[in-house]
Amino acid sequence: MKKYNVLLLSLFILFLIRTPLLSQSVVPDDFDEWIETGMEMWEIPGMAIAIVKDGEIAYTKGFGIKKLGSDERVDEHTQFGIASVSKHITAMSLGLLVDQGLIDWKDPVRDYLPWFELSDPWATSNVTIHDLLTHQVGVGRMLGNRLQFMTDRSRFEMLHRMRYHDFEEPFRSEYVYSNVMYTLAGEIVAAVSGRDWDDFISAMMFDKLGMNRTNSSILDLDESNAAWPHQYINGEVVPIPRRNWDNAAPAGGVNSTAADMAKWMVMQLNGGEVEGTRIISQPTLNDIQTAKISLPNANVNAPLVSYGYGYRITDFRGQRILSHDGATDGMNTNYMILPQHGFGVIVMTNTFNTFMNAVSYHLIDHMLGASDQDWKSLFHEAYTVQFEQIKSLRDEFDKTRLEGTVPSHSLNQFTGRYENDLYDSVVISHEDGKLMLTLFHDDQLKAELEHWHHNTFRIVWENRALREEFMQFHLDYNGNIDKLEIRFALRPMMLQVGAYPSDYYRDVTFIKSIY
Repeated sequence: MKKYNVLLLSLFILFLIRTPLLSQSVVPDDFDEWIETGMEMWEIPGMAIAIVKDGEIAYTKGFGIKKLGSDERVDEHTQFGIASVSKHITAMSLGLLVDQGLIDWKDPVRDYLPWFELSDPWATSNVTIHDLLTHQVGVGRMLGNRLQFMTDRSRFEMLHRMRYHDFEEPFRSEYVYSNVMYTLAGEIVAAVSGRDWDDFISAMMFDKLGMNRTNSSILDLDESNAAWPHQYINGEVVPIPRRNWDNAAPAGGVNSTAADMAKWMVMQLNGGEVEGTRIISQPTLNDIQTAKISLPNANVNAPLVSYGYGYRITDFRGQRILSHDGATDGMNTNYMILPQHGFGVIVMTNTFNTFMNAVSYHLIDHMLGASDQDWKSLFHEAYTVQFEQIKSLRDEFDKTRLEGTVPSHSLNQFTGRYENDLYDSVVISHEDGKLMLTLFHDDQLKAELEHWHHNTFRIVWENRALREEFMQFHLDYNGNIDKLEIRFALRPMMLQVGAYPSDYYRDVTFIKSIY
């Protein structure tokens, strides 16, 4: 009995010694200071980091504060929105159905969602689950992450309206990133399993992994320990409102913590199994993590860039890396795993930045024993140059404004409801001497119209985190206002500068109807 107790005590001491040694080995000696100076350079309020190595959780830690103006510190259990890192979680949920023989990756979407329709009948009949997960459908962003599409509507209505969406590229001809198609993938899980995608991922994955602080809705956040979103606006980082992403959660709505995501990475690197609990079969997990399509590549140091199912796959220093970034509403996440080394890192922050990328590469280099690159300086210099270049482009655009012009009609004549099959409606009202705009009948999407020149106005959203758009009113042959056109910036070149300039936008025409 005494010998048995001594053995248990020895094993316990070894465990206590082994854990800090492992934690110390995956980060450099000056790591905390390195992180804190980087957070100051990018003005990041809060950050959480998790690292796994060789099938074990090696490091979880929080830095900074949850919200500016508060002294509440981030820890490894603080919830962050992981945004598009959610995509490979959705792929995993479909993988569970593949394991059960209920679906196949190449199955047509209409086999499970017969109501779904695209603007091209042939594509409607032939689009597969594989196409959804590899962004091969050809329909892209609706409004981007900054300005969400129909936030107060159901997933069904949002997906139903895809029948009015013009293709950006021909079906299966190009990689066209689409949050809406990942949302559709989540609806296949619901149709086949008989439960909401949200309930399915919780019961079949998160609960089994002990990821008790991970969910798919801000309505389920634990406000006592959740990071608040921030954005750089008009020269300073400020808190911004939370917004509900429920109708696009399979594309980017998961909230999690460093401690929980460490468990997720262990499972991803252990062939789908953790401590005897199998979540997914190894062949199906391998399929998810295998390159499906090649992507354009401007980096000569990475000869391979591809996309799997919710994973961007490339190589770095000869090592295969599976990764995905996530960005929405002031939450910015970088996630990387290196299967050959059993290594994974996730960096979660509560404002947009590129420091998170520097952190991941810094830790990967430390793991590989490389030290020839100052990632913090490299990314910050690139960020500063990019900011100045894009700010210059915005300044040049502002100079095109024609001074001294006036609208063609009195403000009251611009009011009314304007409709579009895909984008529902815009209501223009005249309030306190100003024109106001409301999109989707949603009071959270209300803006003042600032006269720019002639019949062009700048849309200044009341929620300043949404920034701005440009729009024009158009006349019929009788001189009456009969339509308006909004140029939605689908992907700003740099949101810290503003929603414009944008090299990816969509001009949407709304026809005037009865007000």
